[in-house]
Amino acid sequence: MAHNFDVIIIGGGILGTSISYFLSFLNKSKKIAVVEQAHSVAFHTSGRNTGKVHAPYLYNPEKKKLFAKAAFHGFGMWEEYAKLRDLPFKKDGVIEVALDKKGIKVLEKYLKWGKQNGLGNKDIELMDKTELKKIEPEINCEAALYVYRDGSVDYSTFTRSIMKDSKQNGTKFLLDTKVTKIKKENDRWTITLNNEHKIFAKFLINAAGGEAVDIAHNAGVAEKVTDVHFRGEYWKVPKEYSNLTKTSVYSVPEFPDYPFLDPHWIIRVDGSCEIGPNAVPVFSPYGYNKTENIKEFIPKVLEMLGSGARKAIFDKQFQQLAMNEIQSSMSKSAMIDRVKRFLPKIDADKITEKGTAGIRSSVIDENGKFVPDVILVDDETSFHVLNYNSPGATGALPFSAHIVKHLNKTGLFNSEDLNVQCGPWKFNEIIENLQE
Repeated sequence: MAHNFDVIIIGGGILGTSISYFLSFLNKSKKIAVVEQAHSVAFHTSGRNTGKVHAPYLYNPEKKKLFAKAAFHGFGMWEEYAKLRDLPFKKDGVIEVALDKKGIKVLEKYLKWGKQNGLGNKDIELMDKTELKKIEPEINCEAALYVYRDGSVDYSTFTRSIMKDSKQNGTKFLLDTKVTKIKKENDRWTITLNNEHKIFAKFLINAAGGEAVDIAHNAGVAEKVTDVHFRGEYWKVPKEYSNLTKTSVYSVPEFPDYPFLDPHWIIRVDGSCEIGPNAVPVFSPYGYNKTENIKEFIPKVLEMLGSGARKAIFDKQFQQLAMNEIQSSMSKSAMIDRVKRFLPKIDADKITEKGTAGIRSSVIDENGKFVPDVILVDDETSFHVLNYNSPGATGALPFSAHIVKHLNKTGLFNSEDLNVQCGPWKFNEIIENLQE
């Protein structure tokens, strides 16, 4: 293993891998490595989600223009990449349902936002319940937003393909390799791997997902924020329900200020159906089981009590929501009943198999508030991506290009010519699309 690199990226999720992809095209003379503790890229959050390529109707166009642009163009980029690499991409749409008059107002807002973010009349349509019944007779609701420009994919497969392209340009991927210590010495980073090997880098990019905040703290940045982790669980639905609806169904979130989402009816790219996820509080970004959560319980609680998270965990509404999510984990019917509100035909007794759980990490600021957006932190020889939940996997390609452009602008790479072909895309055209 080479020991000296120009750039080390910590985290082989969809974002870290995509960053390496664009860096590898723009800086072929640089030695770049991605360090990932799992045995494959996209093993955690990036590959344990609903697999949706979402249209940007949830983004306020005035406050979240960049995220909306990334999601809008991300759809087209993933669709184009799927064709190039012969990967499954199903443009199957999604339906967002309102169960009351308050929810209808939210759908009207989403429709307006979606059109402001570039969706046309053929991409998104607001329907009353009578119109929807003609298309989806099993759905009960007051109104629905039918989003036709929405797709289903397998992000694990996409990320592995992006990794392969990046490796062909010289990027090293160090899998099954955990970063156990980082230290800045003499203007370079000393990174200890698996408590024994050391590698060195001039520049560090932290895209470590659930561990990104911890790594940032070790690097001496973003010390006033902390994170909390939520395990999202899924239930697999038997084949007899495969044709219950033509597309996935989401409901308007009741508490948009919290990372608690009502479970959805999900049709995956392979045609299988699932219900999920919920958002159960856990004590580790890898808290899939009791053993890991017990191990991390005391350190995480102490960390939270000594930070802004203390205000959040003592907030009564947060506590009530957390208890509801825990109940949804302990009781199958409690979780499935949420979906029965708009798909009453589902029988919980027929659903017996759990799906794959994923963990989402959310950042809490010093005031005890959940941070709604990604946090990008520049340091002299490092760059940190925290709270990357939005624009999520959908916008990972264009958002990664945005990050690489930013790093180039700071003088890190000094790539004067950005008219570089990166697979099927010209790099400067990606950036121009985000700046429209």
